Order: sequence, then structure tokens, then C-alpha cells
Amino acid sequence: MILRKAVFLVLDLSWHVFRQTGNIDTYLLMKELEDNGDTKEDNALSATEQEDSTT
Repeated sequence: MILRKAVFLVLDLSWHVFRQTGNIDTYLLMKELEDNGDTKEDNALSATEQEDSTT
């Protein structure tokens, strides 16, 4: 839960920096963080589902 909030704050900060500066690298960083966050959440859900099916 805390990790999700931290990722949101970093994404929000990255978006605001991109909006102010127009720096493409900042936008690409934001998109990379979004993609990594989705992958981690999917992996966590898969692990939880596997635990549930074994018990």
C-alpha cells in the first residue's frame, strides 16, 4: 500500500516537471515507472492467486 502511494507521488511529480519544462526524458521516465508499476502489481496478484489455490 505504501509502495503504491510512493509510486503515485513520483508519477505525479514527474508529470508536473514535464508539464513545466517539456523535458521528454522526464515524460519517458514517468511512462517507464507506470509500466514497471503495472508489472509489479500483476506479479503480486499472481503470487496471491497461487497462494490461494494451494491452500
